[in-house]
Amino acid sequence: MVVQFIAGIAIYAALIRWWPQLGIPGAITFSVSTIVLVRMAITANNFVLASRTRSKLPAHYEIGTRELLRLFLHEFAATMFTSSWTMAFRAFSRRVPERPQGLPVLLIHGYGCNSGYWDSMSKALLKTGITHHAIDLEPVIGSIDAYTKQIHEAVEALCRETGHGKLIVVAHSMGGLATRAYLRGHGSARIAKAITLGTPHRGTALAHFGVGINTHQMRWTAVEEEGIASDWLLQLAAEESKDTYRLFVSIYSHHDNIISPQTSSWLDGAKNIEFHAIGHVALGLHPLIQAEVIQQVRAVSREVEASSGKRVLA
Repeated sequence: MVVQFIAGIAIYAALIRWWPQLGIPGAITFSVSTIVLVRMAITANNFVLASRTRSKLPAHYEIGTRELLRLFLHEFAATMFTSSWTMAFRAFSRRVPERPQGLPVLLIHGYGCNSGYWDSMSKALLKTGITHHAIDLEPVIGSIDAYTKQIHEAVEALCRETGHGKLIVVAHSMGGLATRAYLRGHGSARIAKAITLGTPHRGTALAHFGVGINTHQMRWTAVEEEGIASDWLLQLAAEESKDTYRLFVSIYSHHDNIISPQTSSWLDGAKNIEFHAIGHVALGLHPLIQAEVIQQVRAVSREVEASSGKRVLA
C-alpha cells in the first residue's frame, strides 16, 4: 500500500508538472490506471512463470479462452482486494460468533500476507457459527521454523479461551508448511485436522523469485523431466510420520498461478481435494473453497463429538 501510494503521488506530480493540460482529474485517473495496469502485469507474469513448470493438466480440467480470462480477472481482483484493502485495514486476531458451533479454527496465512487475508473466509466462518483466531507470522521473510513458536502459542490460547482440547487449522500456502513444522516440533495432541489451501508441500518453482529465508525453504527446482524439493522440505518430510499426513486435508487448484508444479500441493497420505479454474490468492476468497472448508470443519467436529461424547455442534 505504501509503495503504491508513493508511486501514485510521484506519477501525479510528474503529470501536473510536465503535462498540466491534463488537469487534476486526468492526472489522478492516469496515476491510478498506471498502478492498476502494473499490478495486472505482475499477476499475468505469475501465470506465465507458473506455466513453464506446470504439472500435467487432467483433460477434464482443461478450460477455454473465456474461462481463462475469467480465471485471470478473478485472481487479479483477489490480489488487489487483499493487498490493498483487507491486509491493510482488516487484520484481526479473533472473531467469535454469538452461538459458537463445532471445533474452533486457527487461521494461518501464507507468504507476504497477514491475518487480513482471511477477512472473506472469516465472514463465511462467522455465518456458520465457527469461532476462529488468526495470527500474523513474523518476521515476514524469516525462517518457517521460527513461526512454530507463534503457532504453538496461538494454539494453546485458542484451546484455553474456548475450553476445547483440540482445534482445526486452516492454512493458506506457506502457512501449511508452517503447520507441518509446528507438528514436527510440538506434536498433534491439539490438532484435530489441518486443512491447507494451495500449500507447496513439495515446493514451488516460483519461490526462486521470492525474497527471504522462507522462499529458499519452499523452492522446487526442475531437474531434467523431474524436479526436486529444497533441502528443508526434504528434511521436513524425512522427520514426519504417516500419521501426521492423515491429519491433513490438502485443497488445491490445477490452475494455481503461484504453486508450480500445481500437483506439489498433493500430499501423500492426506485427503487431497482438487479444484480448477481458481488462482492462488483467490483460494481463500472463493465461495466453493469456503464451502468445502466449512464442510470439512463440521465433519471433523462431528467425528470428535462422536469419539469424545462431548457436544461440539448445536
